Amino acid sequence: IHSGDSACSLPPRSLSPQIIEQLHAQTKALALALGVVGLMNVQYAIRDDVVYILEVNPRASRTVPFVAKTIGIPVAKIAARVMAGERLSAFGLKERTLPHVAVKEAVFPFARFSHVDTVLGPEMKSTGEVMGIDRSFPLAFAKSQLGAGNGLPSGGKVFVSVRDGDKAALRGAARQLVGAGFKLVATSGTQRDLAEHGIPCERINKLSEGRPHIVDAIKNGDIQLVLNTAEGPQSLSDSSALRRATLMSRTPYYTTVAGALAAVDGIELLGAGELEVTALQTYLPAA
Repeated sequence: IHSGDSACSLPPRSLSPQIIEQLHAQTKALALALGVVGLMNVQYAIRDDVVYILEVNPRASRTVPFVAKTIGIPVAKIAARVMAGERLSAFGLKERTLPHVAVKEAVFPFARFSHVDTVLGPEMKSTGEVMGIDRSFPLAFAKSQLGAGNGLPSGGKVFVSVRDGDKAALRGAARQLVGAGFKLVATSGTQRDLAEHGIPCERINKLSEGRPHIVDAIKNGDIQLVLNTAEGPQSLSDSSALRRATLMSRTPYYTTVAGALAAVDGIELLGAGELEVTALQTYLPAA
């Protein structure tokens, strides 16, 4: 998908120290080789611990305000002054470890258009973004969801339907949800897998299996959270009605393992009453 439609975390949550070191080195080498003065945007892709460079642009991106607020440094102002002739060394910038986590989440306009599928692709569809900040990733993620209008539920039913390759990764999250008092419903394959691993789950029909099916349950307000990963054109096509129903009912919907796990961790901490509203200056007293 387009990077502008993705959520991201600062500091990085899933990258190893070795990969982060590589990214630092490659970014510095690119800036020096290209002679960039001011801001530079680099897009990387990482697969099997190999770093690939997708593109390099000698300009700012809309992620700059998010980064500036997270680290407490006026990045755009410093870049403008450097472009005007001041030396970068004059600003005394130093790398530091952040005592907090910030999560950027994209905001989409889908609810304003009828018959629009919410599936994402290479073309950017988001029209804005929000930021959540806290001392831990799960709470920062939960705040970002609240800001984006996808508030996480405190109870009710969760629909789980994931492709075979994701079933093992979602079992732990399913146990967390049951432990937090949620009830699970799933289509036949996922329900069978959860039951085989001792996780209570009720079976529900797919749209193609006849009524009452999952789309009916969502429209009736019986489902408070959807965790659904699909694979292949046919599977994506079959789940389009599901996506539309969650959108119109404003039901939180996660289509990746990473998003589902982050949401479940956030729900667990919200249930423990750990959500606090704090001024940004509290995290960045020197800002």
